[in-house]
Amino acid sequence: MSLPPATASSLPIYDFAIANEELVHKEMEQYFPCCGKTICCGCVHSFCKSGNTRKCPFCNSDRAGKTDEDDVEEMMKRVAANDAASINLLAGYYYHGRLGLQQDRTKAMELYGRAAELGNTKAHNNLAGIYHDGGDLKNAKFHFEEGAMAGHEIARCNLGAIEYNSGNMERAFKHWTVAASAGSYNAMHEMRAFFEKGYVSRESIDSTLIAYNNSCTEMRSESRDAYIRDKTKST
Repeated sequence: MSLPPATASSLPIYDFAIANEELVHKEMEQYFPCCGKTICCGCVHSFCKSGNTRKCPFCNSDRAGKTDEDDVEEMMKRVAANDAASINLLAGYYYHGRLGLQQDRTKAMELYGRAAELGNTKAHNNLAGIYHDGGDLKNAKFHFEEGAMAGHEIARCNLGAIEYNSGNMERAFKHWTVAASAGSYNAMHEMRAFFEKGYVSRESIDSTLIAYNNSCTEMRSESRDAYIRDKTKST
């Protein structure tokens, strides 16, 4: 790379995760099949704390007593209406054999493809991961690129890893810079590793670290932090 070398002792980045490792290790959103909405877990947490336990925060429908079969039936209605998020989730249930559905990875791939065609960035990332694990790097890179261009920072981070493993250090650095600036903990971790190996200048990683922390600050809220605390206590 054409970037100047740096030394690890010159950069105070070792606490970069302070804001934010929990955001990647905790599930931060919840899907409701009644209306097909995916809602921030902090918002769901606050809604439940206000006495609305087992209700949908968006449509207020009663979720008490709903079985897996009920959830699948409601999701199927959303799928029939071409709801991309619901199609992507149903694909995941088929792929892993969850919610009482028999594992069917062929059907899962068809559903992921349908959701991706409808513009679902998570479906692109999911497809890319499956292709990557199967050794099909061409299709993996294609779907990571599609997801990244649509703003999916995990796909962007994964695309950086593909470029890194292919020896394209400068492209990897650029992808990880974009992803880290959007708040990707894993991309920021890779940037730190780049720095420690002397691939990245202090100025380059400092500016990325500032953008990363700013993005993570925007992701935080009192409700999300309360949800994280409660979730941590229960595990």
